[in-house]
Amino acid sequence: MLKVRVKLNEKKFSIPVPYSVLNLFSFIITSKRVNGFINKAIEKDGSKFIFPQIERKDLMPLLKGLSNHKGLVLVDTKLKDGTEVEVKL
Repeated sequence: MLKVRVKLNEKKFSIPVPYSVLNLFSFIITSKRVNGFINKAIEKDGSKFIFPQIERKDLMPLLKGLSNHKGLVLVDTKLKDGTEVEVKL
């Protein structure tokens, strides 16, 4: 389970993200239709960046590998205004 913890000044909250939600998100992000929507939105903005097509078979080893490294901190950020974000497996 991916755990996202956010601390804003005096407020704290945690968002647990199960691996099943990550798998669902990988289906969405790898679809050609969503990739087309993203690229059209980028073109409307005027940017020349193109969001690359990602293959599901390339993401599967990453998603399977995440469950093998429980407790690993992926992101730990503290800003000057007191905001803290931590993403942990």
